[in-house]
Amino acid sequence: GKEQRGHSAKHLLCMNAAVRATVRVGIYTGAKVYFVHEGYQGLVDGGDNIRQATWESVSMMLQLGGTVIGSARCQDFRSKEGRAKAACNLVKLGITNLCVIGGDGSLTGANEFRNEWSELLQILLKAGKITAEEAKRSSHLNIVGMVGSIDNDFCGTDMTIGTDSALHRIMEVVDAITTTAQSHQRAFILEVMGRHCGYLALVTALACGADWVFIPEMPPDEGWQDHLCRRLTYQRKIGNRLNVIIVAEGALDRHGKPITCDIIKNLVTKKLSFDTRATILGHVQRGGTPSAFDRILGSRMGVEAVMALLEATPDTPACVVSLSGNMAVRLPLMECVQVTKEVTKAMAEGRFEEAVKLRGKSFENNWNTYKLLAHVTAPDVKSNINIAIMNVGAPCAGMNAAVRSAVRIGILQGHNMLAVHDGFDGLANGTIEPMTWGYVGGWTGKGGSNLGTKRSLPASMIEEISLNIAKFNIHALVIIGGFEAFVGGLELVTAREKYEELCIPLVVIPATVSNNVPGSDFSIGADTALNTITTTCDRIKQSAAGTKRRVFIIETMGGNCGYLATMAGLAAGADAAYIYEERFGIHDLETNVEHLLEKMKTTVKRGLILRNEKCNANYTTDFLFSLYSEEGKGVFDCRKNVLGHMQQGGTPTPFDRNFGTKMGAKAVLWLTDKLKECYRHGRIFANTPDSACVLGMKKRATLFQPLSDLKEDTDFEHRIPKTQWWLKLRPILKILAKYKISLDTSETATMEHVIKKRGTV
Repeated sequence: GKEQRGHSAKHLLCMNAAVRATVRVGIYTGAKVYFVHEGYQGLVDGGDNIRQATWESVSMMLQLGGTVIGSARCQDFRSKEGRAKAACNLVKLGITNLCVIGGDGSLTGANEFRNEWSELLQILLKAGKITAEEAKRSSHLNIVGMVGSIDNDFCGTDMTIGTDSALHRIMEVVDAITTTAQSHQRAFILEVMGRHCGYLALVTALACGADWVFIPEMPPDEGWQDHLCRRLTYQRKIGNRLNVIIVAEGALDRHGKPITCDIIKNLVTKKLSFDTRATILGHVQRGGTPSAFDRILGSRMGVEAVMALLEATPDTPACVVSLSGNMAVRLPLMECVQVTKEVTKAMAEGRFEEAVKLRGKSFENNWNTYKLLAHVTAPDVKSNINIAIMNVGAPCAGMNAAVRSAVRIGILQGHNMLAVHDGFDGLANGTIEPMTWGYVGGWTGKGGSNLGTKRSLPASMIEEISLNIAKFNIHALVIIGGFEAFVGGLELVTAREKYEELCIPLVVIPATVSNNVPGSDFSIGADTALNTITTTCDRIKQSAAGTKRRVFIIETMGGNCGYLATMAGLAAGADAAYIYEERFGIHDLETNVEHLLEKMKTTVKRGLILRNEKCNANYTTDFLFSLYSEEGKGVFDCRKNVLGHMQQGGTPTPFDRNFGTKMGAKAVLWLTDKLKECYRHGRIFANTPDSACVLGMKKRATLFQPLSDLKEDTDFEHRIPKTQWWLKLRPILKILAKYKISLDTSETATMEHVIKKRGTV
């Protein structure tokens, strides 16, 4: 079968990753793949706009922003004659599968095109444009959609391709603004894109701890002007020099009147005489290089799209491939369009609570977390509960965001929050102090660990720890960290038998660049590290632009866990990623070298090899460098880079800020409930397995899993979980690097329904 791709509407970042994956997986499955340049306009005009794609034609696409094959909004496609012309072009080339990347307009158009396909064929037959034979050969058209729209406004998808990259651009601006504002007292108003959807505005507000956010789905209550001014004044009073207000471009009040940057600016200037600045971000948000998350998402969606087309029959409805939580899913295109329309209708009719619900779980969670952290003042009634927070293991970006939200949610619940400095050592030495609301101000965007963190485990100092838990009257514990946090938590649980003081609820929040904590698909900090590695790989690849035929060998962190090497390999387009979990020997190395020698004969004269630091004790980075240098003599030369500790530093990415914020909040709310359960005869006593949990993200949801239950699935010697979801993505990496392997499609996504999910959401 032949297949073809085109996309329409807006220029979008990181569509390229999806284009590259679809092309390569398409070719891999034996299909002919065509590019349609300039969207639907190219489909109607035909000719040179529809050309066959080759493997090499999508090389070096990953780090380009925008879309390589162009896109255009198209008037001609809206008319039947235009669509008939488009159909004629496809029939002539024998193309029966269409992959469309775009927003809801483009996708609705694609579905319409499919539904009237047979009618269009009749028109062409009557006009003598095509033969009966050709019509028979192209009797039906399969369509699969990928949502590319930075507003993330398409229902049924958690993350559309491009949203994460847009957030990266926005956060860069917010960070720049917040640093200047530390020197002057100011109020900043920032308008971000989103005509009908407040997703970008909402996540931005969460990620930068904004004082207020205006989104179309949830207009502010009557009298919001006074409320806003009261809030800003209060923030100034408690010592915040900076106020940030985020506005979605489509923000409205309860009467459907627009709330613009200017309206807010005039209000704040007139009523409070604050020095106020407004910034409208506009199209900056569409530019720049795509983020690691988007490249991986694009690649995963591209693979899923090809699978969906290959499995499609005339009876299967047109579908959209998307990500739900961490799972690839297929959704019927028309149901998505219908729900997206329902949101607009609900908003127009003033049913706002419902609009937020229809937007889906991820949107609703973000809204609830934002509400919790933003529009509340601390309760007058204290709970007399003391909750201690600590960081354990190596530092990573996003730890501070988790601490901040845990502290603030705790204070809102009436608890006293305690800072434990330097991990378990601090708990043993008593370097413990109370934290106030202001103590954690501005922490979201700070990298590393402000509390201080250490790798030491508690077993050797249990005695001192239990004394300090009694001395400081600690009722519950939040441990934010990596594998040591998990092991340390287990050691505390084991010591409960001997020390009654340790019978308190505790929760471990995974935070490590290695992403090796049992019980969670993701850990805080891994996304930031991934972006650091990917950006570095892009730069290294670019350095070889003039010198042809060069292979780079890059060593990444991760301990024995190959997550960083594998995901960075997907995002940066590596030829191989060596990891501990997937054993490799002399034959594999030989295959890889031969593969690169072949590659150098094509137009792509560059190779990228990633190696996890502990993938193999004998095949070291130096060994691989020597091997490739020797074998490549006369064909390519080698360079090696060990990335080292830069992977643990840096400003947290929007994903890590947001993830950290949500995890911190969830952990404390869970502890509050647990403490109520464990309260007996005037004191807290918790010694059941389910009172010590890891808060993890699994497939679709965040869950609390008892530490003791996760022991089974842990390889303690190598500090990794025994089952890791991302190993399923390894074949994609190999196919995209042109290896002939069999793709395990046992886990293909089945079609799901958006509409029936209504009751459960």
